[in-house]
Amino acid sequence: MRIIFLGDVVGRAGREAVFSSLPFLKDKLSPDIIMVNAENASHGFGLSPSIATALFDAGVTVITLGNHSWDRRDLISHIEKEPRIVRPLNYPPGTPGAGFFLYQFVDGRKFLAINVMGRLFMDAMDDPFRLTAELLQKYRLGVTVQAILVDIHAEATSEKWSFGVTFDGKVSAVIGTHTHTPTSDHRILPGGTAFQSDAGMCGDYDSVIGMEKISAASRFVKKMPGERFRPAEGVGSLCGVFIMTNDQTGLAEKIAPIRMGGLLSQTMPDF
Repeated sequence: MRIIFLGDVVGRAGREAVFSSLPFLKDKLSPDIIMVNAENASHGFGLSPSIATALFDAGVTVITLGNHSWDRRDLISHIEKEPRIVRPLNYPPGTPGAGFFLYQFVDGRKFLAINVMGRLFMDAMDDPFRLTAELLQKYRLGVTVQAILVDIHAEATSEKWSFGVTFDGKVSAVIGTHTHTPTSDHRILPGGTAFQSDAGMCGDYDSVIGMEKISAASRFVKKMPGERFRPAEGVGSLCGVFIMTNDQTGLAEKIAPIRMGGLLSQTMPDF
């Protein structure tokens, strides 16, 4: 299976980077699945139903969220009727939506998308390790599903790596989001799981993690609250990863970063 995963889409710059790049990516990489973290897509905070619809219309298969899941109140009712929008699995019982989405191809193959949120330096959440392990008792890689990708939305690199090590060989890929900075640690772990601790941001990198840089930096200088953060609206970069898995085992065979447009060095998978 050929999977594109794109990191946090931030504001208009991030949306434009995604919409303008997807036709090229689909033509060059022929993905079976396109998975996108879009919890910052609506003016930097949350996801509106209309933007979610636009992403699906552009070819996105599944959207994941994170700690900004409920910044847009109109998503609360929408997520109940749109299973392709996945919020973190480890929200408390009774939270709207679901923490996973099972996609079935016409040929019978199945892809499972899972979203979890870390706990270090984050909101108080249930244990993502335990809940993922429980879910994987039902969905067995290479047995009942052909590929499983987990978006771990977390602050601490150590927690993301620990999650990858724990589920190595049990899922196809563990890809981190939330820190808005692409890491260079993409690799296939010993058990066959593709890993990268952060896919990076789709947004304007002439910023502070996607936000207008002067107002964001002033909070560190003055140590006082200032105006509400606004997303930077310069030229956006698209960041993510491309993964190829084996349909028989579900394990990853290749992983490579994607970086297109804007200020970052450019890179594109060659497989």
